[in-house]
Amino acid sequence: MEQGLLTSIVMATILSGTPLAIAALGQLVAERSGVLNLGAEGTMAMGAVAAFAVALHTGSAAIGMLAGMAAGSAMALIFAVLTLTLMANQVASGLALTIFGVGLSAFIGKPYESHALPEIPPIHIEWLSDLPFLGPVLFGQKSLVYFSWLLFAAVAWFLYRSRAGLVLRAIGESPSSAHSIGHPVIRVRYLATLFGGAMSGIAGAFLSVYYTPLWAEGMVAGRGWIALALVVFATWRPLRVLAGAYLFGGVMILQLFLQGSGAQISIPSQFLSSLPYWATIVVLVLISRTPNTIRLHSPASLGQPFRPDA
Repeated sequence: MEQGLLTSIVMATILSGTPLAIAALGQLVAERSGVLNLGAEGTMAMGAVAAFAVALHTGSAAIGMLAGMAAGSAMALIFAVLTLTLMANQVASGLALTIFGVGLSAFIGKPYESHALPEIPPIHIEWLSDLPFLGPVLFGQKSLVYFSWLLFAAVAWFLYRSRAGLVLRAIGESPSSAHSIGHPVIRVRYLATLFGGAMSGIAGAFLSVYYTPLWAEGMVAGRGWIALALVVFATWRPLRVLAGAYLFGGVMILQLFLQGSGAQISIPSQFLSSLPYWATIVVLVLISRTPNTIRLHSPASLGQPFRPDA
C-alpha cells in the first residue's frame, strides 16, 4: 500500500472515530457516577441540528459548536430532572430521550436540508505537518481532533488523579455511603449527566459542522449507540475508550474504502454499510463471555436510583 494512501486512511480513521471518542468519554463520566443515559443518539442529533443551524445563520463554526453543546446539555437536563429528581426509570427515560431527540431534530432540520457550510480546513503547523506520515496524522488534523485528545487527558486525570474524580467514582460505587459522609450525590450526578450531554452535543455538532458540513436527517446513523457500547467495550476506562473509538472509526472507513475503491467484490453495499454495527454486536458478544471483567470495572450503582432521604 502506498504511503500516501495509508496516511489518508489513518487520518480518515482518526477523523471518523473522533465523534465516537467525544461522546463516549462524556458518557463514561456520567456512568462512573452511576447514571445510565441511553439518550446519546437523540442528544447527538439535537447537537448536530442546533450547531448547523446556528453556524449557518451566524457564519461562525465556533458559535455553532457552542450551540451544539448547549443543545446536548439541555437534553441531558431533561433526562436528569426525570431520573434524578422525579425518580423515573433511567433505561426507559433514556430510550424516550433518543426517540424525542431524533424526531425533534428531523423536524427542526427540515428547512436546512438544502444548505451546506463551507468546509473547515485542518490545522497546518509549519514543517511539522510536512513530515512523512506522522506529520499529517499528528499535526494536520482538524481542531476537534485535538480537542478529543485533550478531553481524553482531562477525563483520565479527573477520574484517577483528582479528589473530585474520587468522589464521583465513590458515588458510582455506593451512593448511600457517599451520602452518609456528606457528599452531594444528586448534585454530582446532575453535573456528570450534564457533562455527558454536553459532550454528546459536541460530538453531534462535529458531524454537521466539521465532518460533513451539512444537515441530513439520520446523519448520526447509530453513532450514539456505538458510543454507549464503547463504554462497555472499554470497561469504563478512558484509554480503551479512545482506542475503541478509532477501532470502530477504522471499520467505518474500511467499508467506505471498499465501496469506493472500485474493487471487483461480490459483497452487497448494504452489507458493507452495516459493518460498523456488526462490529459493535460482535464486540459486545465477546465481552459478555467474560462477565467477571465487566462486574469488576462497572460502577456498582449504575442505573440504580438514589433518594437522599431514604
